[in-house]
Amino acid sequence: MADCYISTSKHSTTSSSFLKRTNVAPFLFVAFLCSLAYSLGLWQHTHSATTSNLGHTIPCTTTTTANTTTTTTSSTNPHHPSAPLDFSSHHSADDDDDTSGTTSLDDTIKVYPPCDVKYSEYTPCEDAKRSLKFDRNRLIYRERHCPAKEELLKCRVPAPYGYKNPFKWPASRDLAWYANVPHKELTVEKAVQNWIRYQPEGDRFRFPGGGTMFPNGADAYIDDIGKLINLKDGSVRTAIDTGCGVASWGAYLLSRNILTVSFAPRDSHEAQVQFALERGVPALIGVLASIRLPYPSMAFDMAHCSRCLIPWGQHGGVYLMEVDRVLRPGGYWILSGPPIRWKKYWKGWQRTKEDLNAEQTSIESVASSLCWNKLVEQGDIAIWQKPINHLHCKANRKITQNPPFCPAQDPDTAWYIRMDSCLTPLPEVSGSQEVAGGELAKWPQRLNEVPPRISRGTVEGVTAEVFQEDNELWKRRVSYYKTVNNQLGQTGRYRNLLDMNSYLGGFAAALVGDPVWVMNVVPVEAKVNTLGVIYERGLIGTYQNWCEAMSTYPRTYDLIHADSVFTLYKNRCEMEDILLEMDRILRPEGSVIFRDDVDVLVKVKRVIDGMKWDSQIVDHEDGPLKREKLLFAVKVYWTAPASPHQQGSS
Repeated sequence: MADCYISTSKHSTTSSSFLKRTNVAPFLFVAFLCSLAYSLGLWQHTHSATTSNLGHTIPCTTTTTANTTTTTTSSTNPHHPSAPLDFSSHHSADDDDDTSGTTSLDDTIKVYPPCDVKYSEYTPCEDAKRSLKFDRNRLIYRERHCPAKEELLKCRVPAPYGYKNPFKWPASRDLAWYANVPHKELTVEKAVQNWIRYQPEGDRFRFPGGGTMFPNGADAYIDDIGKLINLKDGSVRTAIDTGCGVASWGAYLLSRNILTVSFAPRDSHEAQVQFALERGVPALIGVLASIRLPYPSMAFDMAHCSRCLIPWGQHGGVYLMEVDRVLRPGGYWILSGPPIRWKKYWKGWQRTKEDLNAEQTSIESVASSLCWNKLVEQGDIAIWQKPINHLHCKANRKITQNPPFCPAQDPDTAWYIRMDSCLTPLPEVSGSQEVAGGELAKWPQRLNEVPPRISRGTVEGVTAEVFQEDNELWKRRVSYYKTVNNQLGQTGRYRNLLDMNSYLGGFAAALVGDPVWVMNVVPVEAKVNTLGVIYERGLIGTYQNWCEAMSTYPRTYDLIHADSVFTLYKNRCEMEDILLEMDRILRPEGSVIFRDDVDVLVKVKRVIDGMKWDSQIVDHEDGPLKREKLLFAVKVYWTAPASPHQQGSS
């Protein structure tokens, strides 16, 4: 907004003698002209709209409450009136479809049409057809392989016909609408293992909480683990589940204040990660193949594999070495399923005793070479613990070099970095009882205590004071967000949240008391890599290049937070491609909060107007004089049209 600056000066009263000697007419005329110019300028400033260099107009409105006066800007576009945005969800499966995409919003805004219905579950970087071009050895074909720029879709991915809002948490842990994930394959393939059941009377799925290696349910299985290691004292907060299925392990850990990142390849079993996200459980598409997992070193307190079918002892043990990299000092690795307890199950697994015995021997050998200590093997569960430092491990390396320590490198970099058959060295310590990298406080204290990476001075430009100030800043900002979008403070409206540029995780930390979870993203282009700090706080996240698609299904998130994302990616890739990706992963009637320079937000608004989102630019929480503004947006509900079969059923 252009501001008028009027300079005034005080003049002393003109002496009567001066007036007598001077003709006052010219002075009166000049005064009249000044007064007229001032009045015209004031009128123009009050009634004119701020116009960007793109010609898009954002008029100002002022709302006065009992305690505050808030200046708000909003679009004059006929599809986006200046009335307050409606953030509430109120659609049903019978709402009218908005699939035409042919009517231009105005003469200058580019309209993005709906994609073909065949793209309703499109995951660009894990596309099944594209993956067939790559090596099947070590599952490389299931890694990220993104489309070239000329292959990018310039359309909006549709929700399937009949899509409904997911059940509210915690009901969503156990229930999902069939229309949202129309796949029944797992109900047949995993019928005896209680992964998922279809209930025709409600046209919905039920998740009994079962798993291949926990027929009595995930809760009972976690209780068994809790008898072997302490899951109650707050020392275990972050976990990773490899080959997660429908993520029941992570879903039931949430009630114990343990936050799990669950991952599995796309369509190893149909829609498993998609089901996890529909349940309101953190999950990403991923695979252990040839490149590092997109997480920093020393991130997780616990790693888990329950019959995840990963060949841990093969390829020189490189997969266990990758687990070691992301596991914090003193963290646990839990394995159930083949080959654990093979003497009991070998016939059911349809493998020979010799084969299973060799597999377990190779796993034990690799774990030993990583200096892990096997704590226990009881029933179907085996647990190893990573050492708290590498003093003894380095001493042993003088005798054997298998595997060697990795050469000098940044163990936190993990975006398209190849895995190596080497042991990631822990930070140096001065004594055998010292925790490498610094000891973490127990949850929930660790959320707000200065993370060890910061106190050790290893995060460039971030001090303890900066951390504390950022913490308070985001408490204030999130409080302001809730005054604009009152749905953000209402239990159950949002569950899956994404922060596209998380920095120190302040946005997620400010929401930790709400029944939501936040996937914190640190862009690989960020000036400072802070994802390790986020994990030290007891939060979860991933790396991402926003010029590429995210490893997740469409309609994953209920709310997306984008702080300075488009300033960061200026001249790196097209704004419309990032916004179309946001549209892909946002649920119908999901919300977005953009924070950026006002000129950037005006450009963003033009694109999302073409995507038929409702949106409104509002002032910074510190008032209208800040160039940084906020853009609140809501994705309008629409779905693919009904197929002839669906029309007949209706």
